[in-house]
Amino acid sequence: MRLLPEPSAQSLRILFLFIFVMGVTPSPALTAGCPDKCVCDDQLVVQCAGQDLIRFPDDLPLATRQLIISNNRILDLPALQLNYLSDLVYLDCSNNSLSEISESTFGNLRKLAYLDLSFNTLLQVEDRTFGPLSSLVMLRLTDNPTLWDIHPEAFSENLALQVLDVSRNNLTVLNISNLIALPALRSLGLSGNPWSCDCDTEDLCLWVQIEGFKFQDEGQTVCHNPPELAGQRLAEVGMQLRTDCHQGLGYWDYLFFIAIGFVIFSAGTVSAWVMGVLMVLYERYHKKKSQEQDSDDEDEDDRGGMGCGTQRNGDLSKQV
Repeated sequence: MRLLPEPSAQSLRILFLFIFVMGVTPSPALTAGCPDKCVCDDQLVVQCAGQDLIRFPDDLPLATRQLIISNNRILDLPALQLNYLSDLVYLDCSNNSLSEISESTFGNLRKLAYLDLSFNTLLQVEDRTFGPLSSLVMLRLTDNPTLWDIHPEAFSENLALQVLDVSRNNLTVLNISNLIALPALRSLGLSGNPWSCDCDTEDLCLWVQIEGFKFQDEGQTVCHNPPELAGQRLAEVGMQLRTDCHQGLGYWDYLFFIAIGFVIFSAGTVSAWVMGVLMVLYERYHKKKSQEQDSDDEDEDDRGGMGCGTQRNGDLSKQV
């Protein structure tokens, strides 16, 4: 029996080195485009936090599922680059310098479930900004001191949304018509905003009162204006606003209704008078027409009678 030659020491070293490299090298999908100053692991997580970045990182792996770019100075989220990451489920953009987002920003991120935009400088949230995020479960929009407006339709298509936090912004009013309709919503943070407790926030205050269990820090969600309600919880003023905003008619309301009633009465009176005049004129015209027709009939009868008498006289003369 012929024995195989024993491998040399150098061959063994090369073999062990090859096995080691194959065992620890990350997949090409991750190593092919891991950005500078970022760490990409084999769990499809790209970690770029706290790297003093001023631009969204380039060359992100397309298979990325979690992207963390918090604690940088990034000014905007480029829609073209971000929407290549169609498998992204977790995106943390907190503590940057973002001032604007739009519907196109997240146009292709249909799997995204967690989005953190807190501690930025957002000004407003426009219509359908988060519309494409059909899988969004948690959205953090806290600590944007310049955020003063959220469009009523901003979350209308996020039917999977369970947690929404808009605490510590500059909101004074919030239209809740679409928020109430979200079937999965179970937690909403509103505290730390300068709420104006007036008729524009009546529905919000009543909602907090009726479903207080949904609201984080409900005890710290208080009115800022008007001065007489400052410091009171939104849940405490809901019924008061309901009474104040739907009270009885005032002096000017009654005056308005009296004026409207007078106008309607005057219009009705004039209309009745005109109709009466028209009816009288029509009656007179009809009566005159009837008299003329009767007179014509009598004239015809008279002429017919005279003709018959003349004919009878002629017949008698012939007989004689």
